[in-house]
Amino acid sequence: MCLNRIGCGLLLENRTEAQRRQPFSVLYMAPSAPDLSPDQSPDLSRPHLTLALPSLQDDYYSHPLDWSNSGIVAIALGSDVFLWKADTHTLQGCIQPRASPCLPLSLSHSVSSVSWSRDGCTLGIGTKEGNVQLWDVEKRTRLRTITSHLSGVGALSWNQHVLSSGSVLGLIHHHDYRLDAPTVGVFRQQGGVCGLEWAPQGDWLASGSIDGLLNIWTNDLGSKTKTHPPARTMTQPSAVKAMAWCPWQKELIATGGGQSDGVLRIWNNQSGTCVDSAQTNSQVCSMVWSEERKALFTGHGLPHHHITCWSPSPSLEQAYQLHGHMGRVLHLALSPSGTKLLSAGANCLGHVWNT
Repeated sequence: MCLNRIGCGLLLENRTEAQRRQPFSVLYMAPSAPDLSPDQSPDLSRPHLTLALPSLQDDYYSHPLDWSNSGIVAIALGSDVFLWKADTHTLQGCIQPRASPCLPLSLSHSVSSVSWSRDGCTLGIGTKEGNVQLWDVEKRTRLRTITSHLSGVGALSWNQHVLSSGSVLGLIHHHDYRLDAPTVGVFRQQGGVCGLEWAPQGDWLASGSIDGLLNIWTNDLGSKTKTHPPARTMTQPSAVKAMAWCPWQKELIATGGGQSDGVLRIWNNQSGTCVDSAQTNSQVCSMVWSEERKALFTGHGLPHHHITCWSPSPSLEQAYQLHGHMGRVLHLALSPSGTKLLSAGANCLGHVWNT
């Protein structure tokens, strides 16, 4: 049975309201099947799992989802961050990033971004109040609270021991949490930061702005008092929210256009030129590369609400689509193996797909 919009609704019909309110409650599970090898085709008719994600904000500009290299999914649902172990389908706990442990939960901060360190031990959390928190997930203890921003922190990205954070006011702060004064550098761009990602090698930082600019910065972090302009800037007609560096072609970065644009673009960072593009006829909300599959996945909003798998070589070509969401596919995250894809939709449902 194909899991289309109607099919999804039927599958959820028999679930209780209590189950739909429980984070990561399994609402649907496909018959078990072995993990695919790179030369096998996935079952495209339905997701492997459908999960409840209550209180997921329908916010195009936030980044509340990340999948760690140790296999733990972190997702912000309202003011809490839930941790889910993907291979056992078990909820591991919940982080409540209050401004102070002495404050009541009613004063918890609304979480707008999360990002795992490369080793999967430390979780960075950005809030709409402008705070950046770092947590030791195993011990469930907060390591630092950094209050350098004056506006919401919608995007985070790690480069070794440095966590970079981007704010609504267009500031990018770099934090080394090992230091007493952790904020070690500042970049400034014209528009608010709605996308932020360090290249896999750590030599370039890409930042997207709400006014359609893709800025590329070197790994020279400057200082708190002295900043420098980006190394290069590329433009598109809409906000640069969805972006991802290609892990096997280090000079390439992909961006997706908003509802008024809908174009998927591949940029060469060295030349600053667009080397390939494809019209998706839909808002591009999210994207992630799979090195295992040598493919790019994009999550879409109006009018289609689907996921598209693209083959990038020799030129962008649509390989297949995944259907099942009834709202915008706001966020995507890939498993460490590269064979599972988690999509989070505006209808407060998550789907796990075999890729």
